Amino acid sequence: MLSRRLFLLRPLVRAPWASTSFFSTRKNYFEEYERSLASPESFWADAAKDIHWFKPYSTVLDQSNSPFNKWFVDGEMNTCYSAVDEHVANGRGDQVAIHYDSPMTGTKIDITYNELLDQVSRFAGALAAEGVTKGDRVVIYMPMVPETAVAMLACARLGAIHSVVFGGFSAKELAIRIQDASPKVILAASCGLEPKGVIEYEALLKGALALSTHQPQRCVILQRSQCEYAIDSPRDVCWDAFVQHATPHACVPVLSTDPLYILYTSGTTGKPKGVVRDNGGHNVALKWVFQHVIGLRPGDTWWAASDFGWVVGHSFIVYGPLFLGCKTVIYEGKPVGTPDAGAFWRVIAEYNVRSMFTAPTALRAIRKEDPNALQVDKYASQMKKHLRSLFVAGERGDPATIEYFMNQLRIPVVDNWWQTEIGFPVCSQMMGMNQTRLDGRECPGIKLGSASRPVPGFDVVLHNHDEPTEDPNEVKEGSILLRLPLPPGCFTTLYNNETEYVSKYMEEHPGFYTTGDAGFIDPDNYVFVCTVTVETCNGQ
Repeated sequence: MLSRRLFLLRPLVRAPWASTSFFSTRKNYFEEYERSLASPESFWADAAKDIHWFKPYSTVLDQSNSPFNKWFVDGEMNTCYSAVDEHVANGRGDQVAIHYDSPMTGTKIDITYNELLDQVSRFAGALAAEGVTKGDRVVIYMPMVPETAVAMLACARLGAIHSVVFGGFSAKELAIRIQDASPKVILAASCGLEPKGVIEYEALLKGALALSTHQPQRCVILQRSQCEYAIDSPRDVCWDAFVQHATPHACVPVLSTDPLYILYTSGTTGKPKGVVRDNGGHNVALKWVFQHVIGLRPGDTWWAASDFGWVVGHSFIVYGPLFLGCKTVIYEGKPVGTPDAGAFWRVIAEYNVRSMFTAPTALRAIRKEDPNALQVDKYASQMKKHLRSLFVAGERGDPATIEYFMNQLRIPVVDNWWQTEIGFPVCSQMMGMNQTRLDGRECPGIKLGSASRPVPGFDVVLHNHDEPTEDPNEVKEGSILLRLPLPPGCFTTLYNNETEYVSKYMEEHPGFYTTGDAGFIDPDNYVFVCTVTVETCNGQ
C-alpha cells in the first residue's frame, strides 16, 4: 500500500489563476485532452502546422514497428531554423533571444535573435569546415555560458547530433559518454565556476580521453579568464581561433525522424543510457508545450534555473523558449550564495520574467536562508508586474514548500512531473488553457502534493495486482504507466541499445511505457507521484 495520507489531508488551493475568465479565450483543457487520446494523429497534425517544414510529412504517425513509433514521417525541417532563423525572417531579429546573467563573474549580456543567428551560423560553418556533417556526433562539455547554447544550435543547424555532458562530471563518466557516442569533435571550456571555486576542466577532459579508446579528431576549447586550458596537442584549438575565419552555414534540412541529440542518463546503477530525441516531434511538442502548458507568448521572458547538462536545460533553457520566440535567461549562479537568497527574485525583477522553472530544493534553500521572505519583499513591486507562474520539478514538490511560496509570491507554484526520457511535462496545470469542466462544475485548482492532471497526449494508467473496482470515487494506486504511442517529442530509442529500450521500458507491460515511478490518481484525475519503483533518470 502506498502512503497517501499526507497528500489527501492537505487542502485544495483555489485561486484567481483557476478562474474561467483568465482562460476564457484559450482552448479548453478537457476537450483537448480527450481529443489528444481519441485522435492523436489529428491532434498533433494541428500542432505541426505551427512549425516550418521544408518538405511536408507524408504520414503523421507510423506504428508499423511499435514501440519504435515515428512521427511526421518523411517530413523535412531544421531545429535551428525553427529556434532562430524563423524569428529573424519574421522581422523579430532585434528582439532579445538570450539574457545571460553570471553573478559568478559579474557579467550580463543580451543577445538578440540577429546576433544569435550570426554566432550560430558562423560556428556551424567552423564545424562544417572541420568535416562535421549530418549524423556526426559532437560532445559538448561546457558550463552555463551562451556559447553552450550556440554550440547546441550549430550542431542542429548541420544535422549533427549533440551530446551535452554536465560540466564538471568526472573523467570516468565523461569517458563513458565519449566512448559510446564516438564524437568527431568535442567542445569544451577551460573551466566552470562554483561558489566554492573554479572547476578546472582540463584534467577531467584529458583524463577522459586517456580512458576512452575513441579519440575525436578535434577538441575546441573556450578559454575563460579564470582558468587557462593548456593547448598542447595539434588536436586542440581555441574557440576564437576555430571560428575566426568561418563562413556562415545555412540550415541543412533533416528528416523529422533524424536524431537531434543524445542525452545520457545519470542513474545510479549500470551504464548510463543515451536517450535519443528526434528533430520534428521534439519541435512540434515543445512549441506546443510552451504555448499551452507554460502559457507564454512570443516576446515573453522565460527562465529555467537549471543546467544545460540535464533535460531541463535542453527543453526549457534552449529549445522550448526559442521555438516560441521568447527571451530565455541563461544563469550562471545559485539560488543562495551568489550573493544571497534574493538572487532569483533579482533576476526575475531585472528581466521581467513572465514564468520560471526551478527545483524544490532551490526553493527550500532560499526559504532556509530567508525565512521571513525579506528578499521577496525587496523585489515584490517589480516582480508582480510580470511574474505569473513558477514551475517546479526534478523531485517531489513537498506541500509545505509549494504552499509557502504561493503565499509569498501570490502566484501559482506549479508542481509538474516528467523524465529525461519524456522531455517535457507528463502532468501539469495547464497555464495556457481554459480549465473549465465541460459539465460546468467547478474546476479544482492546485492540489498540494500532486503534479496535477495529465498533459494532452499522455494516457496515464496505474498498474496494480489487486482486483480493480468500478467505484468512480476510488483513489487508484499502483505503478505508473503511459499508454503507447507516446506523443511526439519523447525518446525514440536508446543510442546503440535498442534492446534495452524495449526490455527496460516497453516489455514488462506490452502496449505501455513503464515509467519506474509509482503513485495514485484521485477521482479528479490528479496524479500523485509518491515513490520510485526502479531506477529512474535525473531530470533536473
